[in-house]
Formats: sequence, structure tokens, C-alpha cells
Amino acid sequence: MRPMQGIDFIAIDFETATGQRASICEAGICVVRNSKIVETRSWLVQPPGNYYNYYNTQIHGIKPQDTINAPLFPDVWREIATYLNDTPILVAHNAAFDISCIRSALELYHIATPDITYYCTLRAARRLYNFESNKLDALCHYFDIPCTNHHRAGNDAEMCARLFLRQLKDAGWCRPHEMDFCQGKL
Repeated sequence: MRPMQGIDFIAIDFETATGQRASICEAGICVVRNSKIVETRSWLVQPPGNYYNYYNTQIHGIKPQDTINAPLFPDVWREIATYLNDTPILVAHNAAFDISCIRSALELYHIATPDITYYCTLRAARRLYNFESNKLDALCHYFDIPCTNHHRAGNDAEMCARLFLRQLKDAGWCRPHEMDFCQGKL
């Protein structure tokens, strides 16, 4: 098996306040450089109108009082974009959701869409493994990846990063582009 070196990516996760994808209320990233986690961050984000629905709050526990003074998405995106300048590769579990959050928020705030490649750990798991569940927390449990504060963006981003590194190793890949079956463009 080839050694896993030089792998750089940013795992990302979003929590939303409502069923609307642009209603991001928390963003999290986990930066991986040379196959090692170097930083995990999260930001509370004030969703449009600071409106929440009950169901979403029950999942992540974030409430309007938590984000009343939080920055809006464009301010948080500027910070995230500084990381993407160095590493324009995103990884997400169920990327269809997280990428649609980014696209919807960029559109809502009239922000240009950057040229970013992304990979989906959910699609990779379905291809690589034969588990009963491919949910992020279940996969982390299977692989003894620490799973604390699930449904908080920074924690989920780090769990996703650890899972992606595991998937690359299990599949014998040394570069993410070898996983073109779970790749897309922002």
C-alpha cells in the first residue's frame, strides 16, 4: 500500500436553523495538511431573520439567543475562504446537503461561487463498506473515531475529516482525486 502523505483538504459541516438550506446557523471546518489534522474551528452564524424552527433546534440545540449577535454568513464565509485559498478541496459527510447550503447561502448573499472540488464521505462509505448504517456517528462508532457533540458543526467536521482519512487508507488510495465516484464541483 502506498503511504498517505501530502493529503490536504478541509472537512466542512453546517447546521441550519430551518429547512431552508441558506439558513446556516453554525459552520465548522477541520483543516488537514499533509494527512494530519492541524485545526478545527466553528462559527455561530445568524441565519436570515434569526428565525429557527423547533425541529432543527431539537437536533443541534442552537437557539435564536445564541446567534442574535453572531456574524452573518458573508462574514463567516470570508474567513472560511481564506482557508480555501490554500486548500481548495472540501470534504463533507452527505455533501449533497452541505454543498447545497453553501450554494444557497452564496446565492442569497450574492457572493461569487469559487472553484472548489468536494468529496462526499457518505458516498465513499456506501462504496467501501457494508454497514447497516452509513450515518456519520455510526461510521465513527464502527471505526472508534471520537464522536462528541454530534450535530455541532466543528465536531462533525472533525469527525468527517478523520473518517475521510480512514476511507483513503482502507481503499488504498493515496490521493483524494482517486475517489472520483464521490467527487463534485461547487
